Amino acid sequence: MALTVVVAYVGTLLWTARVSVSSARIFPTGDFVGLGQYERLFRNARWLLSLENLAIYGVLFILACLVVGFLLAAFIDQKVMGEGVLRTVFLYPYAMSFVATGLVWQWILNPELGIQRVMRRLGFEDFTFDWIVDQDNALYTIVLATVWQASGLVMALLLSGLRGIDEELWKAARIDGIPTWRVYASIVLPMLWPALSTAFMLLAVMVVKLFDAVVAMTQGGPGTATEVPAKFIMDYLFGRANIGLASAASIVLLVTVLAVVAPLYYARTKAVQRGLK
Repeated sequence: MALTVVVAYVGTLLWTARVSVSSARIFPTGDFVGLGQYERLFRNARWLLSLENLAIYGVLFILACLVVGFLLAAFIDQKVMGEGVLRTVFLYPYAMSFVATGLVWQWILNPELGIQRVMRRLGFEDFTFDWIVDQDNALYTIVLATVWQASGLVMALLLSGLRGIDEELWKAARIDGIPTWRVYASIVLPMLWPALSTAFMLLAVMVVKLFDAVVAMTQGGPGTATEVPAKFIMDYLFGRANIGLASAASIVLLVTVLAVVAPLYYARTKAVQRGLK
């Protein structure tokens, strides 16, 4: 197992880093050009746009998933009828592949096939919902589709956290007349920190890996409106046969993820350790 980790993960990471400082295009080369590929990368307007899109997508996706997932978890935690069925329904989208999700939402949002056409057939002739073909709004359709898919995972994580809260806390809050929203804001959410941090890290990984849904829904378009780093890397790796630039982009993406996730992971670990003392 240790050998597999070293060869498959650490080895490929080191190889990618080595290629990123070479002039490799179609095939790897042994030369050394320093940070030349990184300089070219950050002069590439398409790469800068992909980073901007990823930042916008990441903020909206993570916030929406956390909010929707928490609301679903809080709803199910009320011991509602058919709880088992509801948990399955809410979690089921996460079991689908991003490709399947993307294709389904592409049909739903297609102005000629989906919501817009249905509404116009119902008599609303001026109804317009063409975000998926609008450069200014196409990115938000990716957010919509992926939030629908991933919110169930957040719900499951937060529900497990809610079920771990002592029922006596709620009884005491009701006796003291504390509003429910205040209990959630001041007591429950801080207690859910381990579950929230886990959900955040999983969602952050999904953000960085975003590729399938974009390809299935928009192919990065209209134009480059929904271009993301993973698609940029795949295009330059296979479509444009420039593995040096693609490797540099991969390393930048990895460093970005580590810079965001590592401090959160450290803080979560410390919080858990303090809780065990």
